[in-house]
Amino acid sequence: MPNNSVLTDEPCPVARSVDVIGDRWSLLIVRDAFDGACRFGELQRNLGVARNILSDRLRKLVEAGILDMQAASDGTAYQQYVLTAKGESLFPVVVALRQWGEQHLFKRGERHSVLIDKRTGKPIPLMKPTARDGGGLPPSATEVRKLA
Repeated sequence: MPNNSVLTDEPCPVARSVDVIGDRWSLLIVRDAFDGACRFGELQRNLGVARNILSDRLRKLVEAGILDMQAASDGTAYQQYVLTAKGESLFPVVVALRQWGEQHLFKRGERHSVLIDKRTGKPIPLMKPTARDGGGLPPSATEVRKLA
């Protein structure tokens, strides 16, 4: 990955992650990619973002290996953006942000979208860290160990 895409000297994985996907547009592009949006025009319409900003964020996401550009699946001359395995591994991050927003950013009874398990038709369970024994893991039960 190019040095300008990552805080190469930063030892914190959160800081490095935010450097790559932490801005509004990058996260929303990834969200829309999970929802099936794959063409530039489609992403621009969905997001209402300026072309130059969208182009810049797509380029950075491709450089970071989160999205891949490939020929359109319908055989047209267009290109499409698809999530790589690295990009698909962001799904829990997007789900966690969604669930946090559902819990804290909507008034009681206010309408919002819900992520549904296609197999059951039910909302997916709340994501939360779990210990090896399967029990809940609150922040107070964890610590960050700095590597020497």
